[in-house]
Amino acid sequence: MQRPSVRSKSEERSSHIMRAAAVGIEKEEMLASTPDSLLREQSSESEGIRGRFERIIRDAQNRIVAAVEEEDGEGKFREDAWARPGGGGGVSRVMQGGKVWEKAGVGVSVVYGTMPPEAYRAAKGNNSVNGASNGASGGVPFFAAGISSVMHPRNPFAPTMHFNYRYFETEEWNGIPGQWWFGGGTDITPSYVDEEDMRHFHGIYKRVCDNHDPAYYPKFKQWADDYFLCKHRNQRRGLGGIFFDDLNDRPQDEILAFSTEALGAVTESYLPLVQKHKNDPFTEQQKEWQQMRRGLYVEYNLVYDRGTTFGLKTAGRIESILMSLPLTARWEYCPPVDPTSPEAELVDACTNPRTWV
Repeated sequence: MQRPSVRSKSEERSSHIMRAAAVGIEKEEMLASTPDSLLREQSSESEGIRGRFERIIRDAQNRIVAAVEEEDGEGKFREDAWARPGGGGGVSRVMQGGKVWEKAGVGVSVVYGTMPPEAYRAAKGNNSVNGASNGASGGVPFFAAGISSVMHPRNPFAPTMHFNYRYFETEEWNGIPGQWWFGGGTDITPSYVDEEDMRHFHGIYKRVCDNHDPAYYPKFKQWADDYFLCKHRNQRRGLGGIFFDDLNDRPQDEILAFSTEALGAVTESYLPLVQKHKNDPFTEQQKEWQQMRRGLYVEYNLVYDRGTTFGLKTAGRIESILMSLPLTARWEYCPPVDPTSPEAELVDACTNPRTWV
């Protein structure tokens, strides 16, 4: 019964951070070339957790982009980089019109901002900290870095995949203690159920979780099933994976190691599924079904996804924020689904989460 309260706290915190960051993050400026680091104070930050995490996500972006380009065989990622006047920035890499992937994106970002003390108190549930009440000016400085990706294959039997891993911290300010936490996860969104595929995907992440804490996989698998629920459809957008937030219950190095291994498992968990299905024959009706499932994906991302809403509410770079959306999608009015069909099986699996491993 403890996990739901953690999620509620996380959602409340995210809401306050979104509102606070809307006035605490500066507009980006496009760069002619990509810098080696996005950190504001590279000399002092590079050897700490900020620098270590940035290097991990930048290296992961390079490796994943190279692996996807190799598998696609034709498509190439476009790279855009930007910086913010007060520090931080991002690098987006997006491929459109590939042979295997219709659209794929991998983005990294480093964000510096401030949040009002009252937002911090509400997010942390601590009304005893000092802040605006004693006349102090300014806000609580925060730092956030992360990597996110969504990949939409052409073939309706090859699944869409999403991952996001992030690190967030606040600095000590006027008696308000600094805090840090990690969040993220990897999840899969097929248009058709292939149990062997799901055993492979979930099995990889169970192994990663078990390497760090046997309690992680059941907890984070359930968290993903809850988090990726499209409430107005009463369906998950896909068949889950792992998801976690506010993780700071053990030393930073331990959680950093877990996040790093989970991020490193992306290609192992996902690319074999694309290799297996990229040349499967399919009908026009099956392609239309994929397009409709993408429509639900769009609905979820724009209505519920905290990363997307955070970006939209903080005046972020809109093209990078919306790179997760598919190149094409479909919405039909009251589409009929044969209850004995493979399409109905997918709806059932998204409505009633299954145990895959």
